[in-house]
Amino acid sequence: MNSEDKLKVLKEILLTEEREFDKNLLLKIEKLTREQNQLSERVSPLMEERLQQFMQEIPKTIGPSILEALQTEMKKSQDAVAEALYPVMGKMIKKYVQAEIKKLNDSINSKIKSSFSFTSPFKRSKKQTTAAALLKEEYKGVIEHVMVIEKGSGILRANFAKTQNIDQDMVAGMLTAIKSFAEDAFANADLELERIDYELYTIHLQNFSKYYIAVVISGIYDDEFKDKLEDVLLDFAQFVLNKEDLENKENFTRKLKAYFTDERI
Repeated sequence: MNSEDKLKVLKEILLTEEREFDKNLLLKIEKLTREQNQLSERVSPLMEERLQQFMQEIPKTIGPSILEALQTEMKKSQDAVAEALYPVMGKMIKKYVQAEIKKLNDSINSKIKSSFSFTSPFKRSKKQTTAAALLKEEYKGVIEHVMVIEKGSGILRANFAKTQNIDQDMVAGMLTAIKSFAEDAFANADLELERIDYELYTIHLQNFSKYYIAVVISGIYDDEFKDKLEDVLLDFAQFVLNKEDLENKENFTRKLKAYFTDERI
């Protein structure tokens, strides 16, 4: 056998082995493809069944947790909205009440004027009016102490006083106890205590969502003074305070002192 024949035989052997290798590889690929298709056919129904079962179990397993989380977030948002709306709604209600009182006052004055216009002795003298005005000016209401107290707990969140002659924390707890007792006694959730008279002092209580402001006043506390004080307190809550101030006593007190140091009434 010459060299050419040997080369030919070797070539046939190599080509045969290569063809066998390619054939075996192709068979293995086809087998893997068939097995994959068969596995997919078996797994797909199981996955579909498990998915349907999972969808049916969601309301029982995850549902309560989701509902609880939503209720918590809604409550937080409700408190925030109520806190923001309290000053605005307070002003709207106050303006409405003032308008109705003015209508009633104008109606009464009109009737009195028409009834007594035929004679003058019944009219008030200038001397009497001046005396009343001087008396009011002499004993006009003065803010002595302002305390911001958390509802329910009675914790003192901030305070401003011209004279430090009382235990603010003790007074805050006492006012909260009196306020809670008076409101519970009437068994009406819509009623809130707004005023306490203590010897020569009047304690005005301005209610908000999470807290109330107690203002200790000396002197004459009449409707005019009350109206002005309510405006000042509502403006303070709406334009000066923010949500973080309730958790920061030092910052809250600083704002309170800066706001009420100026004689705003």
